[in-house]
Amino acid sequence: MRVFRILSLLLVVLAPSAFADSLYQVEMVLVRQNAEPVINSRAAPEDWDAGAERLGDRSSPARLGTIVDKLRADANYTVLAHKAWEQNLGEQPVKIAITDGREQFGQFPLEGVLSLQLGRFTDIDADFWINQFDGNGSVIASEHLAQKDVRTKNNQLNYLDGGHLALLIKITSLTAKQPSAPPVDFQD
Repeated sequence: MRVFRILSLLLVVLAPSAFADSLYQVEMVLVRQNAEPVINSRAAPEDWDAGAERLGDRSSPARLGTIVDKLRADANYTVLAHKAWEQNLGEQPVKIAITDGREQFGQFPLEGVLSLQLGRFTDIDADFWINQFDGNGSVIASEHLAQKDVRTKNNQLNYLDGGHLALLIKITSLTAKQPSAPPVDFQD
């Protein structure tokens, strides 16, 4: 009987973590801060995506459109990418390869990997390259944004400053119950 109680207790403790993956909307905006000097870096390595799942054409309705419009209207910023998609997140890190533009010899004008791991907060690793190509399709210049072990709050817009490149990211639960309004008679 005692073994049954211990097993029941272990099941209660371990079961929630086994089913912790939930659906989230991830929305990111990669910007260049034009007031900061551009820092050129090495081109992305050939295995820049390191086997990460490709985002591809997956998308969901963007919610940060007004912020992106304001950034585009401000000469101090250049919006390089605006992506939104739905993603299951949990305690195991999920790596998503994000690209934009036409591929040339395995490289893209914009390429990067976003690693997300859900806990009390969401831990993010971001590695993005902005590449310029010559007429033959070879990378001649790159800019790099690298942010490691950044802890962000969910359901809030987070700003990851990488100098002249920055990432705005918002991770919103699609399964969490939204707070309900108080009853009408309760407000008196």
